[in-house]
Amino acid sequence: MKRLVSLRKSVMLFIKIMIVSAVTVGFIQVWITGYEESLFSNKGNYVVILSFVLLFTVFSSLYGAFKIGISRIHEIIYSFSLATVFTNAVMYLELSLIARELVAIPPILIGIAYQIIVVAICSFCANTIYFKLYPPRRVVAIFGDDISGFELIKKMGKISERFQIERGLNVNTTDLEEIKRQIDKYEAVVICGIDKNLQKKIISYCYTHEKRTYLLPDITDIIISNSYNIQISDTPVLMSRNRGLTLEQRILKRTMDLIISAVAIIITSPIMLICAIAIKLDDGGPILFKQNRITINGKIFNVLKFRSMIVDADKDGAKKAVSDDERITRVGKIIRACRMDELPQLFNILRGDMSLVGPRPERIENVYEYSQKYPEFELRHRVKGGLTGFAQLYGKYNTSPEDKLHMDLIYVETYSLLLDIKLLILTFKVLFMRESTEGFSEKANENVRASKSLKKESEDKK
Repeated sequence: MKRLVSLRKSVMLFIKIMIVSAVTVGFIQVWITGYEESLFSNKGNYVVILSFVLLFTVFSSLYGAFKIGISRIHEIIYSFSLATVFTNAVMYLELSLIARELVAIPPILIGIAYQIIVVAICSFCANTIYFKLYPPRRVVAIFGDDISGFELIKKMGKISERFQIERGLNVNTTDLEEIKRQIDKYEAVVICGIDKNLQKKIISYCYTHEKRTYLLPDITDIIISNSYNIQISDTPVLMSRNRGLTLEQRILKRTMDLIISAVAIIITSPIMLICAIAIKLDDGGPILFKQNRITINGKIFNVLKFRSMIVDADKDGAKKAVSDDERITRVGKIIRACRMDELPQLFNILRGDMSLVGPRPERIENVYEYSQKYPEFELRHRVKGGLTGFAQLYGKYNTSPEDKLHMDLIYVETYSLLLDIKLLILTFKVLFMRESTEGFSEKANENVRASKSLKKESEDKK
């Protein structure tokens, strides 16, 4: 079995190497035929080729292009395409430096088009081979709450190529011995929202019997998973700092915010001017939309956005944006789709209200509502709210507050300057992904209204 796993990994590694090689060959061909003035007469050419390979590999890894069989095929192609574009952009500058002048752009554009076709074909073939080597795992789901359990099963069921969930067990109606007997029948186990003592027993049993486990973490799991291993005499100890960012980290983060936001304002000023004119011509209303949000240490500030909805869109009460929301203006649909409505927040960052990267600052009423349900929600405010963040990149607009909280806490617990840089680079990946801007269903707003109605009734009874 171990030899088979090793063989599978070797095959997938070979496929990834072949993809990098195919794209590199495309670059070399364009370089030789289109940029003769940038060729060396000696071994310097090997340095250029090596720099292309390294850049393409780094960008592909950052954008998750190598997650063949894990991400959906269109995401893999999209990630490889982004990596191709950014790599060639850097290489264009490198070739221009070698030639000591700006070389012609058309050859590199032709090369990019060819490379994207190559990665699309290779990605499709690689994905097909992956699922021949790795058939979907037979999984049993173990949960403590039917609603959360079925929701997780539903999400995993959408990835039928990877997971084949055949059984669900509620620990409140199934004893431990029966759970163990069922685990023996499957290749993997997914655990969701069960008692810690029982969870420990099940995970130990899975470890002993070499069963793969998938655990839906709670706050404690996130904190412990990011703790440090230290040694006290001959005893291993896990240590969690639990204090947010250090002084040095805050200084570095603020310096990066100031430099990048100032440069970004200058670069995007023509785009912001066009957006402002379009919004004004569309319905004559105000250009900017201001709203109170909460950031670090519970501080309240006015977040700035280009107005994408009709004037007084929330006059009947605050509502989450839904798919095909009638309140969104014609211009709003365009600027929301490519996130241009967020550009004025660069001024929030320059002023110090926000950071480039961090948990998304929420409205006051949302913070109150979520904190009532999830007391740990306030832990997000250990760092400044961000323009982009962990939850925005790995979740969606309509991701549940609990899942967003977990992702935000992962960011707080694992913060580093390199992580911020990685997340900023990844932001380009989600700009044009429809899933990331997907609105809530109308049912979500009905649930909010029902929740507020019940709350009001409760207060009236008091």
